[in-house]
Amino acid sequence: MVCGEDISEAVSPGVGVHAAIGLSRWRAMVPDQIMRAGMKMQAGKQPGPKMRWRAAAAGLMVMFLAAGGGVGGCAMPLKLDSGKAPVKAFAPGTILSARTGAAVSFDELMADVRTARVAYVGEMHTSARHHEIQLKVIRALHDGGIRLAVGMEMFDRSYQTVLERWAAGGLDEETFLRRTHWYANWRFDYGLYRSILDYIRTEKIPLVALNVPFSIPPKIRVGGTEYLTEDEKGYLPGEVDTRISAHRRYVEDVFKQHPFKNVRFEDFYLAQCVWEDAMAEAAAIHLGDGMMVVLAGNGHIQYKYGIPERVFKRNGLPYRTIYPVTADEAIDLSVADYLWVAD
Repeated sequence: MVCGEDISEAVSPGVGVHAAIGLSRWRAMVPDQIMRAGMKMQAGKQPGPKMRWRAAAAGLMVMFLAAGGGVGGCAMPLKLDSGKAPVKAFAPGTILSARTGAAVSFDELMADVRTARVAYVGEMHTSARHHEIQLKVIRALHDGGIRLAVGMEMFDRSYQTVLERWAAGGLDEETFLRRTHWYANWRFDYGLYRSILDYIRTEKIPLVALNVPFSIPPKIRVGGTEYLTEDEKGYLPGEVDTRISAHRRYVEDVFKQHPFKNVRFEDFYLAQCVWEDAMAEAAAIHLGDGMMVVLAGNGHIQYKYGIPERVFKRNGLPYRTIYPVTADEAIDLSVADYLWVAD
């Protein structure tokens, strides 16, 4: 899924759906721009609450409309309660506890995170500051002696052996990018993730691919799982939970915004749940007896009904969610355990 302004540019030709939904305040990031810029993408302006909701609809739609080989994945955040006090009352760098509503120090945050087995750190994919936050959490845990693994939405599981070679120090960056087909799959500027991945390689931290191949969810959207190839079915999670009511309402609201042709809502929703449960399953399998930091878009960790609760359902282990936000957003504190005012 792509987070962009002119969504129609990102949808594969012939799909027949026009998604110009007024995202003029959010800079577009589409494949041709990536290539013209020499694989360098400009970080976009992050939207306010109303724009975040419109982007949520666009993000889900493009993810399911893109054909195989389409844009990289991106789960957009849910509309937040505009009646809540805006985070702009807090300075950049402030960390808020959802439990108390008060600011906490980084050391206090990490003391709590260390009591968990999984830490989910969200992101807006184009925000360099969000990736700095992710690295700071990873570094603090690893430097503190915790046996750590890092799971990333940005890679699908067919690349796991490549990730293992990278984490072992066996690949240089150019080879890594080529072997993971970074700019065919994820497509966001690798420079945004370089510091995280370099640290993982330097410290030889296990790296886990969480995602399904990006061509699979769009096929489920239009045909369910029955007509996937046997190879594609091999990437499906053993259990897919379509009964989480809050998550279902969120996706249903998005679905109702657009006149999809020849698309059943149950298939549309199943595709989203396969995506979430597949990543949850991969995280649970690779957790072992250590700790994992999961890096994923904010939309996958909001209100915990995406990846976090689906992992918890599988292993019952404690977790924490950290949700980076911008300083001008009105935020519902219940969206995560901690909100980090990034800029």
